[in-house]
Amino acid sequence: MTTHLIFPTFEEMLHPQRVEPELRARATRARYEAPLDPINFFNIHWRRPDDINEVSYLVMPHALTGVDAEIVVLIAKDFPTGSHKVGPAYSVLIEKYLQGQIEPHKHTLVFPSTGNYGIGGSWVGPRAGFKSMVILPEGMSRERFELIERYGAGYIKTFGSESNVKEIYDECKRLSHEHPDTIRIMNQFSEMGNYRFHYYVTGNTVVELEATLNARLGTRGIAAFCSAMGSAGTIAAGDRIKQVFPDCRIVGLEPVQCPTLYNNGYGSHEIQGIGDKHVTWIHHVTNMDALACIDDMECLHLLQVFTHPVGSEVMTRRFGLDEGTVGQLATSFGISAVCNLLGAIKAAKHFGLGRRDAIVTVATDGPDRYRSVMDDLNARYPLTPAEAEARITRILHHQKTDWMKDGTPENRRQWHNLKYYTWVEQQGKTVEELNAQLDPEWWLAEQAKVSDLDRQIAALR
Repeated sequence: MTTHLIFPTFEEMLHPQRVEPELRARATRARYEAPLDPINFFNIHWRRPDDINEVSYLVMPHALTGVDAEIVVLIAKDFPTGSHKVGPAYSVLIEKYLQGQIEPHKHTLVFPSTGNYGIGGSWVGPRAGFKSMVILPEGMSRERFELIERYGAGYIKTFGSESNVKEIYDECKRLSHEHPDTIRIMNQFSEMGNYRFHYYVTGNTVVELEATLNARLGTRGIAAFCSAMGSAGTIAAGDRIKQVFPDCRIVGLEPVQCPTLYNNGYGSHEIQGIGDKHVTWIHHVTNMDALACIDDMECLHLLQVFTHPVGSEVMTRRFGLDEGTVGQLATSFGISAVCNLLGAIKAAKHFGLGRRDAIVTVATDGPDRYRSVMDDLNARYPLTPAEAEARITRILHHQKTDWMKDGTPENRRQWHNLKYYTWVEQQGKTVEELNAQLDPEWWLAEQAKVSDLDRQIAALR
């Protein structure tokens, strides 16, 4: 690793306000003055840029959600790359470095992705002194490729769109075979560093936020945590939340158009960042309490309302939202964030959650990387005030509880068994390794590695 660099521990990503003051001040300045400076590693956290002591979140107005439960959305747009996926990219990199598997200026790091993790890798790798490459489908938004180049990495386009991950794996295998001495694959779908970032940093952020929600909203604990699955990193936060609030339901989300866990389904869809047509190695499916499928066009049509001036006017005039909230919706939500919101509404209705129940979910990124998608949508479906109001009523207020399955023992075992076809048949895992994940102790052991990793990261200084 480049010797003059210093790197945050998991604890410092959870509590950035506890970082040494001079270092904290340098990172705060660099956020705006030098966004490509490696000191921005210390801006990988869930706190507000203007108040490092406060978590960045939005409580959704009941006038929009149509449910009594409090839906709380963590906001990720202020991470160094505009998405929290930079956190897993960093944690996978630092863990592999500590294990001696990668060396700067010797190895090229390859980040297989359908978007935000690859963007995170394109930022993290070069900042740490590594040549970096992202592999992602050719059908992803133009802005994703532009960001990868801006951060100093290259990319390889593979066939297809969001759900064509098999083609990404094949390209990783080809590169590793042709360049065994220099290529190192940073696979978010199988590396437990991804899981650990969200278990420890995202999960404990929600746990600590609960006291604020209780004081502000009168809620009691965390009733549910909802997350769509791409790599299934973010949903790992639910494992930590459930340890503190045992009644919390972990609800996974995937597209109706690619319902892999729901009914072994397949297909293309438009919710960039999720629904990757397989069950990832790091997904703790035997701890999931429900699964819901979300329609991709509902996500796109609602994001159009959130980001369009006509939608802003309707939300203010017809539904009584204040300008600050409307502004947050317009700048903090991407396609998968809308998916997570719809999943939270489904969960509230499915489980009968009420006003004192808090459902937490995540706005993975903002609309900045979907401008081209929105431009196309605006051209095809011009938004009128009547249509904006109708979409809020139809998509939010009348969101149905269809396409849901509970995490029964039978369903959980079926979700687990689906891992066999990707990981044993294709990616070299053994049946013994797969069966080991059925034991809760396997996951506890992975969670417990954070403290030792923090000692090693601190020792690098």
